[in-house]
Amino acid sequence: MLRESEFEAADIALGGGLGRDRIENAMASWEAYIHADAPDRLVQLAIVHTEFESIHPFLDSNGRIGRLIIPVFLYAHGLLSRPNFYLSEYLEANRDEYYDRMLAVSRDDDWSGWVAFVLRGIIAQAEANTQKAQTILALHQDKRDLVVEITHSQYAVRALDWIFQRPIFKTPDFIASAQIPPATARKIIRDLRDNGLLRELVPASGRPPATFVFSELLNIAEGREVF
Repeated sequence: MLRESEFEAADIALGGGLGRDRIENAMASWEAYIHADAPDRLVQLAIVHTEFESIHPFLDSNGRIGRLIIPVFLYAHGLLSRPNFYLSEYLEANRDEYYDRMLAVSRDDDWSGWVAFVLRGIIAQAEANTQKAQTILALHQDKRDLVVEITHSQYAVRALDWIFQRPIFKTPDFIASAQIPPATARKIIRDLRDNGLLRELVPASGRPPATFVFSELLNIAEGREVF
């Protein structure tokens, strides 16, 4: 996971935003701007994000919420089919410039520098996401034949598709929703575990079942070895 706690510490260091008596009016204006027409939605997004951080309406988690606003804004204005485009990876890699650019807006009125930084981030993150998607598709193709060979089951591909959607799970969840006969579902999980495609993240303990993880997929998604 990205180090959100480090982001939050830097958010606090940026300053506390507006006084409480001015926040309500500022947030009303900010919300109106979100829904206003704009010549360029991505430029508008850059302004929406830094204005939210400047208002700093909450006592905690302003940075996290501000970053979550990015995919929601893009989705609401039809630029995404789903609200799942996250800039946090790029911002983590360029954290110092991220905060320097936001400070430069309030200190020097340098909107051009801020907007250019955000646009570069969107391009870089889109390229990184595309590469991850291609790697995930290649992983699925690679594991498809392997799972068929391991399980010798007519449900092998269905099981693999389910695991790609839920790479951390417990066997009862798999049995309940994968639409595979229970005895076959249990055997598939055992076979995939015994052959190393799945590993136990949390071993079974008495009645509570084990939690399994598909490490290869999650490590691609995270961009580093996590599991």
